[in-house]
Amino acid sequence: MHRNSEDVFTKQERIAALAEQSPEMAFTSLAYLMDIEWLKEAYRRTRKDGAPGVDGVTAEEYEQDLEGNLQGLLDRAKSGTYKAPPVRRVHIPKGGSTTETRPLGIPTLEDKVLQRAVVMLLEPIYEQDFLDCSYGFRPGRSAHDALGSFRDQAMRHWRTGVTVLEVDIRKFFDNLDHQHLRQFLRLRVRDGVLLRLIDKWLKAGVMEDGNVSYPDSGSPQGGVISPLISNVFLHYVLDLWFEQEVKPRLRGQAFLIRYADDFVIGFRDRRDAERVMEVMPKRFGKYGLTVHPTKTKLVPFRPPSSRTKGKGGPDDRPGTFDLLGFTHYWAKSLKGYWVVKLKTASDRFTRAVRRIDQWCHDNRHLPLAEQQQTLNQKLRGHYAYYGVTGNSDAMNRFRQEVENRWRKWLNRRNNIRSMHWQKFCALLRRYPLAPARAMRSTLRQAAKP
Repeated sequence: MHRNSEDVFTKQERIAALAEQSPEMAFTSLAYLMDIEWLKEAYRRTRKDGAPGVDGVTAEEYEQDLEGNLQGLLDRAKSGTYKAPPVRRVHIPKGGSTTETRPLGIPTLEDKVLQRAVVMLLEPIYEQDFLDCSYGFRPGRSAHDALGSFRDQAMRHWRTGVTVLEVDIRKFFDNLDHQHLRQFLRLRVRDGVLLRLIDKWLKAGVMEDGNVSYPDSGSPQGGVISPLISNVFLHYVLDLWFEQEVKPRLRGQAFLIRYADDFVIGFRDRRDAERVMEVMPKRFGKYGLTVHPTKTKLVPFRPPSSRTKGKGGPDDRPGTFDLLGFTHYWAKSLKGYWVVKLKTASDRFTRAVRRIDQWCHDNRHLPLAEQQQTLNQKLRGHYAYYGVTGNSDAMNRFRQEVENRWRKWLNRRNNIRSMHWQKFCALLRRYPLAPARAMRSTLRQAAKP
């Protein structure tokens, strides 16, 4: 381990131990821990291959005087003279759409380093506070952990199933209320240096087409600190509220699974689900957020049985729902047990294929070996996320779509159109594409029929 990493880890352990011992205490002095070695470690952890921010400074240029630049950054941060630069905004295609785009914020490299340094101070505190239901952007936790937790808890109720409440928060990261966030942060952090820095990032402008605007709500676009402060916000607005106020009032058991602003709640009793769904808009509205009325819904999620066959009503059919890119459904395992299975959600599948098609179009004139190498990298990345047990059909279809798109655009490299299937099959033997494979086993347990 790097020397700086060891020093940072030791300090973080001290912060975490104190936070765990005193869960009601607000930290008034943290910034003194942030020294030049701390910033060097923050720089080491910061991605350096991204596009530059409004100042145009790249990592290569910044490293020409790394020690001096980091010392200057540290002095400005602690003296209060640091000015958060505007975030450069660009628009990228929105997933599942050929016409819509979504904004992407690009901070400056120096801003990312300082935000990383502050996250390294705050994370040990909040990791003691965050509940087990929260999985997004937390060390040692992943989307697959969230999926596994839902599956395990749902399968405990395989006889009756659960009612799933899907909730969609409208533009959460754009509408995060600054005043409420400040109140939440001050419950645990009262270090003036850190609070002023966070406030500067919240107020930093957004530069687009040369014009700077100053949003009065939302988390810092593209900021390293955005996931942490968003988790803090939802920890108080949703997680604690559900655990401390909602669950004790329910008739049956219930569980919450949240990954950033994407979450579902499973209920043993449908009446509980209906009551919580009714109060959810009021709860979020209290903190300046809006629940999407049509995308927020109840799903009867249970295995098909003699009780659900032939009744014909919409509430009698076992439902499916999407979470974190997967469609969840009940099916029989090879041993005949009911299990929760996952398959690639249709919108994510379409989006992935569209991206492959665009890449093949844009790069069809590259040497074949280079195309094969990049396509295999994309395939392996797809398998790494979607390669779960039971999803082999979708992965094989995706690989077939990659083959189809590759042949399609190789066939259009010129006007001859000579890439017939026989020739393409010979090309695949020389430049094979990575076969679909399950990277993660999900069927750890099964419900007996």
